[in-house]
Formats: sequence, structure tokens, C-alpha cells
Amino acid sequence: MAPVKVYAPNMSTAAARVLLCLEEVGAEYEQVPINFATGEHKSPAHLARNPFGQVPALEDGDLMLFESRAIGRYVLRKFKSPGADLLHEDNLAESAMVNVWLEVEAQQYDKVMSLIFYQLIVIPVFYGGKTDEKVVAENLEKLCKVLDVYEARLSKSKYLAGDFLSFADISHIPLTHFFMSSPHASVFDARPHVKAWWESLASRPSYKKVTAAMSSK
Repeated sequence: MAPVKVYAPNMSTAAARVLLCLEEVGAEYEQVPINFATGEHKSPAHLARNPFGQVPALEDGDLMLFESRAIGRYVLRKFKSPGADLLHEDNLAESAMVNVWLEVEAQQYDKVMSLIFYQLIVIPVFYGGKTDEKVVAENLEKLCKVLDVYEARLSKSKYLAGDFLSFADISHIPLTHFFMSSPHASVFDARPHVKAWWESLASRPSYKKVTAAMSSK
């Protein structure tokens, strides 16, 4: 069976979400670089993979998918095993909690963290611009409120959906990885259950492999 292909540059946090899923289930895959600097993501070839000109896109035989969380679910379903079940779809209540916290990640956490990431990483590194500290401060305040909810939740269970690792946890890794190297990482340290949760995620082999590649270019 040919490996699945993931079209994306190393620095893509959305692509990292997919790569983490592939690593967690031990699937064979090939990452095909997409060069944003040359506009490759807007080329006809890539628009055929993702009509919005974004990354990642995943190719599995005749199937082409885009949107990282949808791809992640596909990967976790296709390569599910007793030792790698991150959706818990055999248990209605557990799978419901996975979906709840995936929605929280997408609608609450990602919305503020991505704006912080853009100001701290994208603008200065890729555009040579200056971080807007006001935007960072405003979204940091919002992030702290989200993390307060996480702290309460994680005081009752090891992971977000329960006492088991799930896609809801894994989905947080890419943006948090960059955030934790910023001067604002102390907001995690100030919340002991959130800190322990993050340290557990950062100790996983999938984290170390994928984030090493993200930092290489």
C-alpha cells in the first residue's frame, strides 16, 4: 500500500496537526513540501488539492482531503488500533467528549492563540515586521480566560476528554509549541494542571519528531 501524501510546508501548524495524528497511529506517509514564497499554494496543481489555496492537503489513492481536523479524523479512523484510538468512537459518551473539546480547541483556543502566533512569529519572522503588543496583550487576556476553564477541567481528568489521550489534546500541540518558547509561557506555568497536561503532551515521541521538523525551516 502506497503511503499517504501530505502537501504542506514544515512550518504549517495546521499540517502539524495532521502529521501528529499520522505519527500517533504509526502510519506511513510522505510529506510533499509546498513553497509559499513562490506562491505554489495558489498554483493550479495545488488548487486542485485544496480549492482555497491553503495547507494541508492529504492524498490517499484517489481520495483528496483538505481541512486539518477533518483529515485528522480520517487518519485516526483509518489507522485506528487498540493502542492508537484517539477518537473513542466505540464509546458514545467518550467520543462525545472528544468532539466537545475539539470544538473548544477550534472555537475558543485556536481563535486567540492563532492571533498571538501571528503577531509573535509570522509578522517578525516572515514579513520582517513589528509585533503589535496591544494585539498580543488583548488576546493573551482572552487566552488566560480559556486556560482557566482548562485548569478546572484538567483538575478532574488527566486529559481534556477524560483520563485518556485523544485528538482533542493532540490538536492543541502545534500552536502551543511555538507559544511555549515565547515570553508569555508563564500563563501555562501558573496553572498546575494545564502545565502538567502540556508536559505530558510535549513528552510524546510524536511531538518531538513533528516539532523538530517544524523548527528546521
